[in-house]
Amino acid sequence: MIRITNFAVPFSDQTPLTSLAAKRLELPPQAVPGVVIVRKALDARRRHGAPIRYVYVLDVRVTVSEKKLLSKFRRDRDISLPPEEKKRDFFPGGGKGGSLRPVVVGFGPAGMFAALTLARAGRNPLVLERGLDVDGRWEKIRRFWRTGVLDERSNVQFGEGGAGTFSDGKLTTRISDVHIREVLDTFVAAGAPEEILYLQKPHIGTDLLRGIVKNIRREILRLGGEVRFEAQVTELHGDSGGAIEAVIVADEERIPARAVFMGIGHSARDTYEMLLRKGIFLEAKPFAVGVRIEHPQEFIDRAQYGMDAGNPLLPVADYALTFKDEKTGRGAYSFCMCPGGYVVAAASASKGVVTNGMSDYGRDSGVANSALLVTVGPQDFGKETLSGIYFQQECEALAFAAGGGDYSAPVQSVGDFLRGTKGASHFLLTPTYRPGVRPADLRECLPVFVTDTLKDALLHFDRKIPGFAAEDVPMTGVETRSSAPCRIVRNGETFQSESMGGLYPIGEGAGYAGGIMSAAVDGIKGALAFLKREE
Repeated sequence: MIRITNFAVPFSDQTPLTSLAAKRLELPPQAVPGVVIVRKALDARRRHGAPIRYVYVLDVRVTVSEKKLLSKFRRDRDISLPPEEKKRDFFPGGGKGGSLRPVVVGFGPAGMFAALTLARAGRNPLVLERGLDVDGRWEKIRRFWRTGVLDERSNVQFGEGGAGTFSDGKLTTRISDVHIREVLDTFVAAGAPEEILYLQKPHIGTDLLRGIVKNIRREILRLGGEVRFEAQVTELHGDSGGAIEAVIVADEERIPARAVFMGIGHSARDTYEMLLRKGIFLEAKPFAVGVRIEHPQEFIDRAQYGMDAGNPLLPVADYALTFKDEKTGRGAYSFCMCPGGYVVAAASASKGVVTNGMSDYGRDSGVANSALLVTVGPQDFGKETLSGIYFQQECEALAFAAGGGDYSAPVQSVGDFLRGTKGASHFLLTPTYRPGVRPADLRECLPVFVTDTLKDALLHFDRKIPGFAAEDVPMTGVETRSSAPCRIVRNGETFQSESMGGLYPIGEGAGYAGGIMSAAVDGIKGALAFLKREE
C-alpha cells in the first residue's frame, strides 16, 4: 500500500480513482488494482480560477515494489507508506467485576457507547432511560409538532438516542482521539453509510439515525446488557465512605450499584438539581444562545459554488461563520448548520419555546437553516451553580409568550430586527418551524447584550455572504440548548466524580463533550476508565 495525500481532483472528473492514482504514481493502470479512500474533503475556494475540487487521502494498492516506488518519489511529501494504526484500548472481559452490574443513566451517545463498551467487556450493563424507545419517542415528537401537545418525558431532548437523534446527525468533531474510528465503525455496522468513514463532514440524518440507534441497542442486548425505558433516575444513594451505593428509579425502585455512568444530556434540569442536593460538585459553565436563521438552499449553494451551484455532483452547501465584537470581546457564530433541513420545536419543559435544526440524510428540503449564537457565561447570568439553567428558562418562557403561548415560535425578519421594528409577516421563504410561528420582536426574548451582538454579527456575515442579512430573511427564536449550562466535575484520570466514588459523569450533559462524536468517545473512555479500575 502507498498513501497519497493532498490528491486534488476536479469535482466533475468522473475518472475512476484507480486510474487517477496510477497516473499520479506514474504506473500503468494494471499496477493499481484498488484504492481505499481515507479522507475526502470538498475545496470550494476556487482560488486563482481553480475549479471546485475534491481533495483525497488515498491508500493505493500497488503490484510493484513499494521500496522502489518510494525511492522514486522520495522528495514528494504527498507520497509515503500508510502510518501504522494507533492501538485502541479494549477489555475483552474478565477481571474482578463484582456481583453488581454497572448502571448507565441516559441512552444518548455517551450512555449508548458506554453501555456498548461495557457489554463488549462482558459486564452486562443496565441502562436506565427516562424517555421512550426511538419509535415511541418519534410518535410523541410528531404529535407535538402537529398539535403543540408536549410530552415532557419523551421529546427532542429525551429518549433513546438523545438529542442528536433529532438533529442533522453530524459526525464532525474537533477532538482527535483513537476511539473516533471505533464510533464510526459501530455506526456503519448498525446501518450508517460507509462514506462516514472518510468524508470530511460526515452526517447521517435523523431518518437513518432512528434505525441505527435501535440496532446499537439490539447489539447491547445481544451481548447481555439490559435497556429500560421510562425509567428516570430520581435519586442517588451513597454509602458511609462517600461511594455510590444505589440509584432510585421513579422515587420508588432501589437498584444497588457500585458504578453509575451519568450520561444525562444537557437538558436534564431536574437531574442537575438532584445532584446538587446530594452534594455532588457542579459548576456553572459558558454556553451560547440565539436564534435560527433560514435561507433558500439554492441561495447558499450559489454563494458557495458560484456557477456550479445545482450540479448533482456537488453536495448541498453549508457555511461556518464567526464574529467577535472588538469592543466587548463577545463572540457570535453559526452553529449546527443544517443544509436542506428544518427548524424544529425542541422544548422539553412546559411553557417554553426552544428551537433546533434537523435534516434527513438526503438534505433535500430546499431550505438551509443555522443557529446564530452569542456566547454567554457566569459573568452574564450569575455564578450560582444553576444560574445558567435559570437564564435558559427565562429566555424560553419569553419566547413562549411572544409566540402566543401555544408552542408557536416568535419569528422576525432580519430587516425588522436590524431596524428595531416589528410586524413584518412576509418572508423570503415560509419558516419551517412546527407547530407554527407568529411575528414578534426577538429582542423581547433575549438580553440586550445578545441582540446587540447578533445585530453586528448579521452585518458582518452579510459582508461574507452578500444577501445573508437580506430584508425579508426570517429568524426564529429561541435557541438555548447549544451545550450544557453546568459541569459535573470529575477527576481527569479516573473519570469519577470528585464528590462520589463510582459515579462517572460522561458526555455532553456532564459538560465534557459537544456533539454526537465527542459524547460517544467520552462514553467509551469513561467505561474504559472503570474497566481499568476493575482489572
